[in-house]
Amino acid sequence: MANTHNSNKTNNLRNDVENRLLDAAEQLFAEKGFDATSIRDITNHAKCNVAAVNYHFKNKQNLYNQVFHRRMTAMRDVRLAAIENVMSQPPPQPTLTELIRAFSTAFLEPLLDKTTGRRFLKLIVREMNDPRLPKDMFVKEIVTPTLTSLGKALTKLCPQLDQTQIILSIISIVGQLIHVIRIREMMEIGHFAGLPEISLSKIIDHIVEFSASGIRVMAQGQSK
Repeated sequence: MANTHNSNKTNNLRNDVENRLLDAAEQLFAEKGFDATSIRDITNHAKCNVAAVNYHFKNKQNLYNQVFHRRMTAMRDVRLAAIENVMSQPPPQPTLTELIRAFSTAFLEPLLDKTTGRRFLKLIVREMNDPRLPKDMFVKEIVTPTLTSLGKALTKLCPQLDQTQIILSIISIVGQLIHVIRIREMMEIGHFAGLPEISLSKIIDHIVEFSASGIRVMAQGQSK
């Protein structure tokens, strides 16, 4: 019993140090970028010794990778859970509107969070401008699982659509959601001054109505 208690205490301590390093690294990488952030900066911020990075993550690059892995898997799981929750409803079958609304909400809300979400967005922008991650990491962690799950759901609700139409529909929905994030960021720093602020719920309403209408038309074979 004593050995089990000591083992749990050790594991908790290890997890605490890892999480502190991940939190510190995420904040500093987002603020300063990869090259301008040293291991000592990270360990000072996390209040642990320099050797902790090597012990838990081997090196700065792997720590950077794990920062993204932690956030990407969390976002992926939220999106997949939203899709699953809608599609596992008891009869009658869920509507296309319900599916798009659940996915859109799960997509936007974590990224528009004022703390971790916004910080991770800054980090994503830095990664886009100065790529450091393995080339296939984002695709494996988020794109493929989400595309597969949402694609199956759309196929079930709109069996008239072929796979190309399914993929294009998903690209359209995700493109709108990403654009919303970018526009809201620009508005917060003073761009588009004078334009009325639109609530997130109204934005989601518009994307849902716009996307569902387009997909229904395509499913009916009326698209031009």
